[in-house]
Amino acid sequence: MEDNNKENEQQINVELSEEMAEGVYSNLAMIAHSNSEFILDFIRLMPGVPRAKVKARIIITPEHAKRLVAALKDNIEKYEDQYGPIQSNHDSDPSFNFPISFGGPGGEA
Repeated sequence: MEDNNKENEQQINVELSEEMAEGVYSNLAMIAHSNSEFILDFIRLMPGVPRAKVKARIIITPEHAKRLVAALKDNIEKYEDQYGPIQSNHDSDPSFNFPISFGGPGGEA
């Protein structure tokens, strides 16, 4: 039965250009949503610089957003199993918040 499931799986070839493989550094994410999409803005915030720049904007469906959360959760658990717990500003100071707002419905990351 397991072999039949493997035959039914569709294989996708994903291409990654050299430029895209370099990646973009981000240390802040802003999330907004509408009834049909989630908007993820990845931002680079530099110390002492009054302006932060959005380095990438990803727009996904609610279904993909839910899959992304599950994949991140799974990868974080694997990371912490290997390297130990990840400490965050929210762990040490729950009142910590970036003083940035883009308006509209939002979330935090």
